Amino acid sequence: MTLPHPNADQISLPIVLAVLGDPTRLAIVRYLASKEGVALNCSQFLDLGSKTNLSYHLAKLREAGVTRAEVVGTNRMITLRRADLDARFPGLLDSVIAAAGEDKALPAVGGHDEIEIQA
Repeated sequence: MTLPHPNADQISLPIVLAVLGDPTRLAIVRYLASKEGVALNCSQFLDLGSKTNLSYHLAKLREAGVTRAEVVGTNRMITLRRADLDARFPGLLDSVIAAAGEDKALPAVGGHDEIEIQA
């Protein structure tokens, strides 16, 4: 099973900005950036809410072209599409992540590091 992702040239700035405007999704992106190059299991983000709510946020990020989700068995492995975003909008992702910094208003992520899976 493969999930639909937009091609790099289909990634739209207004959609990316709208998706990143949500604190939960911004927290996910900030955490993915901190684990650059490592595919994370969806369970890494369980600190952010229910599985249903998390699935919604991860789908929005994937549909906007911010993340890539690969189905591996019964898991979905999530990665940041940094190269595509940097090619399409140079500096945007770094600026957003830097601005998010250690923003205390963003939800905390990462209480499940012990089950991190590398692809």
